[in-house]
Amino acid sequence: MAPTRWEQRVDAGDWDAVAAELDEYGGALLPPLLTVTETARLRDCYPDDERFRATVEMQRHRYGSGQYRYFAAPAPDPVDALKRALYPRLLPIARAWADRLGREAPWPDDFDDWLGHCHRAGQTKPTALMLRYGPGDWNALHRDLYGELVFPLQVVINLSDPATDYTGGEFLLVEQRPRAQSRGSAVQLPQGHGYVFTTRERPVRSTRGWSRAPVRHGVSPIRSGERYTLGLIFHDAA
Repeated sequence: MAPTRWEQRVDAGDWDAVAAELDEYGGALLPPLLTVTETARLRDCYPDDERFRATVEMQRHRYGSGQYRYFAAPAPDPVDALKRALYPRLLPIARAWADRLGREAPWPDDFDDWLGHCHRAGQTKPTALMLRYGPGDWNALHRDLYGELVFPLQVVINLSDPATDYTGGEFLLVEQRPRAQSRGSAVQLPQGHGYVFTTRERPVRSTRGWSRAPVRHGVSPIRSGERYTLGLIFHDAA
């Protein structure tokens, strides 16, 4: 079967370099996954209540400031197609990290089989989401876990253009290093590009072999304009 256009875009990435950057920093920029037209189409669906199963006002829960909405199933194209295209590329990295930490790697080869595991464990709610930030909005450092079953990598795609749509709004990663102060990084994501990063923790070399370094992610304050983001999480929620 010929690869889909989403698979072709994912496969255009240098995945050896992506894996090396994840090993070094916990996050890595991916190639363009969506065109400008496709990002606009997704932004346009944000006001459509029928597309979403839940809406969260971030300030109310002290998650930061702004709003995000979880897609109802089925999500609009190409949300699910991108998850299926990305999963086989992320899976070897996830398994290698589990091996370094001496853990089981419960993720099967097929993405739908993995979602079946989640559903049998009571994690049945879709987790793909869109986030909307306006001036002064920000996202507190957090981890997207949702239940006992967790895929260790996730992807965000910037649906807005940092050159014209907003200022500020850098994507943040903060890593708690073993027996050391935390390390932070910030990146401005180009429109349509993906960014893959660790969901919960990553393996880091230590004097005892490999140790786990917890990682949290967030977004710095928007100084002007409006920023939309697509979040792709590879496990469902309880």
